[in-house]
Amino acid sequence: MPQTKKINQNEINAVAWKACDTFRGVVDPSEYKNYILVFLFLKYLSDVWGEKKQKYEEQYKGDKERIGRKLSRESFVLPEGCSFYDIYNKRDEANIGEIINIALDHIEESNKSKLEGVFRNIDFNSEGNLGQTKDRNKRLKNLIEDFADPRLDLRPSRIGDIDVIGNTYEYLISHFASDAGKKGGEFYTPAEVAILLAKLLKPKSGDRICDPTCGSNSLLIKVAQEIADQNFSLYGQESNGSTWALGKMNMFLHGIENARIEWGDTLGNPKLIEKDSLMKFDIVVANPPFSLDKWGADDAAGDRYRRFHRGIPPKSKGDYAFITHMVETMMEDTGRVGVIVPHGVLFRGASEGRIRQSMIEDNLLDAVIGLPANLFFGTGIPAAILIFKKKRSTNDVIFIDASRDFVKGTNQNRLRGIDIDKIVKTYSDYKTIDKYSYRATFDEIKENEFNLNIPRYVDTFEEEEEIDIAAVQREIEEIDKELVEVRKEMDGYLRELGW
Repeated sequence: MPQTKKINQNEINAVAWKACDTFRGVVDPSEYKNYILVFLFLKYLSDVWGEKKQKYEEQYKGDKERIGRKLSRESFVLPEGCSFYDIYNKRDEANIGEIINIALDHIEESNKSKLEGVFRNIDFNSEGNLGQTKDRNKRLKNLIEDFADPRLDLRPSRIGDIDVIGNTYEYLISHFASDAGKKGGEFYTPAEVAILLAKLLKPKSGDRICDPTCGSNSLLIKVAQEIADQNFSLYGQESNGSTWALGKMNMFLHGIENARIEWGDTLGNPKLIEKDSLMKFDIVVANPPFSLDKWGADDAAGDRYRRFHRGIPPKSKGDYAFITHMVETMMEDTGRVGVIVPHGVLFRGASEGRIRQSMIEDNLLDAVIGLPANLFFGTGIPAAILIFKKKRSTNDVIFIDASRDFVKGTNQNRLRGIDIDKIVKTYSDYKTIDKYSYRATFDEIKENEFNLNIPRYVDTFEEEEEIDIAAVQREIEEIDKELVEVRKEMDGYLRELGW
């Protein structure tokens, strides 16, 4: 029996990018990627369901009762008449937008425990987003036909281990970065950075893992993938409704059922609560929006969970608000935090300086790692990773300057496997390496007034080779002599030629 040809991620990307042509100039890129990814999700569900149904039909030779019973026990249910192919057959209907919405509602209702609310933020019948009826119907028909492309056969036997939503999401964000700017990049942590964070935090079997700004859940999933026996529980919260929905879909596609992903503002309305207190986690990881303005400083003093007892960050910069929340949700014995921050977090003064000092004095800070510039979509500024831990065996802090180790890309720079391994090993060894890392004592950090700017600790200055002026002068004189001889020789040749 011939083997089924595996799908190539580039083929999926090509179809998704072609489908985007339907919306260009009509819908903002940060919005139309949601229409594309919801349709990709629907196509994937339909192909998975179709392959399972075919398998049971062959196995039970058309016994509808047994086939129905087997399908009802699957991890999701695709209701009759709601598949991509049902919608494809109705693509010329005058109310096609409404037909798509109804199909999505039925899918959500049939899988309530996993998909409740996932499609509430997207409307395929929206005049505001997709235009008046005639134009809207034309665009939706084009979109449906794009996804009927034979290359986009997403049956499990073809896609193997491809992370369909995650990889395509990254592809779309990278292409939309110039249009969507920071708005598009703030939800997505590049895969290499997510892998680095996961390896630094060393997740183990049984861990409770949280991302309070979880976006599409790519970072949470990468951390979970480090646990071989899949014995973990995942928690997240995301403030953007459309991104929260994509994150839920991403979890669904990865077959992760032990995940609780909440929709809401983590700083103003934390939803991960246990016995009227903030839930505690073994690992807390995040790539929060950099220096978020208007994050809720006015309400922080009355925070019922007392997260800001070290001080309230400035109104226009929410970095330490996220860091504080994360530190306060660490387990007492096993807790560790990994957070991506802009470099200003390392040295800015006033209330931020006081919070930073308090955390260092409480012996929570474990590592400061400088990353290369231009790793993240929507911003070229370099970032750093801060690692916090409870129950530390030292009050030293390891500083790592990894800013020079990367491969340059067309739009974004990337960390290579060797760069990730070098950072992880250096952190694990916790030793000074000339021009790369430095193990600083508490007293040294105190001497620096709790300023964590990496160049204060890791000296990367390269001394220039001493120049021998006399030798250079002799070399110039020799060249001058040779030049005189060459000119004489040239004059001789020219005379011979009668010039």
